Amino acid sequence: MELRVDRLTKQYKNKIAVDRVSMRLTPGIYGLLGANGAGKTTLMRMLCGILTPTGGSITLDGADVSQEEYRAVLGYLPQDFGYYPGFSGWDFLMYLAALKGFDKKRARVRCQELLEMVSLSEMAKKKIKTYSGGMKQRLGIAQALLNRPKLLVLDEPTAGLDPKERIRFRNLTKQLAKDSIVLLSTHIVSDVEQTANTILVMKEGQMVFQKSREEISEALEQLYMKVSEEIVE
Repeated sequence: MELRVDRLTKQYKNKIAVDRVSMRLTPGIYGLLGANGAGKTTLMRMLCGILTPTGGSITLDGADVSQEEYRAVLGYLPQDFGYYPGFSGWDFLMYLAALKGFDKKRARVRCQELLEMVSLSEMAKKKIKTYSGGMKQRLGIAQALLNRPKLLVLDEPTAGLDPKERIRFRNLTKQLAKDSIVLLSTHIVSDVEQTANTILVMKEGQMVFQKSREEISEALEQLYMKVSEEIVE
């Protein structure tokens, strides 16, 4: 399995948000770092087919991002996760499962699995508007996993999670990455340091750094600061 991004570009009038980014990703966890405005979210939204590129291409095992074969194996957790406050967690997941074409029996089994996975079983029938920020974020992670995605795109997935929940999320991500491509964007460098196989850094719309974790000998936070200041070659 391979995600190919070739000279991907997104331009808004006089601003280039993503500037000719190319990369090839295979199963594993990719930690995407960069300052606000670096182009991370724009890149992720293009990988999920939400934004149309100005130029370049995105394919997963030959399927273009615009094709159903690509969307069928995609999971996405946006930074601003939208939900229906009057729905219970259970109803929300069942609704999304129906949209993805699950029959009722399959949907019930999968939703129960996911609620247990993110430790929300006891809150399943409670309305989402009563959930804490961390609970909402865990529900967001659950919905991203509904279709057992082969490409999982997570934008700030640990926002609102307490330290214990963050560790649980890291362990879950490592399990998923055994046979999936996981792209994880976060401001929490320790999340990337603990989980990512490969570190990516964006700056001013360009991918300025891409190395495996084994190739990096220093603390990731120090490296990130150097890369951001263009000290690293």
